[in-house]
Amino acid sequence: MPAEGARAGAATRGTQPAEGGPERPTRRFPRITRDTARPEGGGRAASGAAPAPARQWPLLVVLGTVALGLLLTSLDQFRPGTLLIGVALLAGAGLRWLLPGVGMLAVRSRFTDISTYGVLGLAIVLLAMMAQPNPWLQIPFLKDLLHVTLSNK
Repeated sequence: MPAEGARAGAATRGTQPAEGGPERPTRRFPRITRDTARPEGGGRAASGAAPAPARQWPLLVVLGTVALGLLLTSLDQFRPGTLLIGVALLAGAGLRWLLPGVGMLAVRSRFTDISTYGVLGLAIVLLAMMAQPNPWLQIPFLKDLLHVTLSNK
């Protein structure tokens, strides 16, 4: 009798079909995922005969530009450094959009990657341009909004 109960319990978990009946679907995730698809564009950016760094050149371009921007920022060049970081993310979005294979620069679907890189890159560029002192870009309603939220009245 215990073997029969164990088999019935396994059937309710979705691991084994019950005798003579269809397999009951389960809401649990399997322990081992075997069918996860790579993101589109996740193949190599160069042929397999090329050395490893050359196969991942889009990612290396973006990471190298970000590293240069971080270096500039650490050397007291805040605005050019952060602008370079934002431009690197925008370039990553452009590469993801234009190239069929971008290697490890592809993380999710093409739309998700482009929108994420683009929104973050644009936000960093705009914030770098609005940074004090002497902002390159002034948006009047933001200054008014700040005064309204910080007023003592």
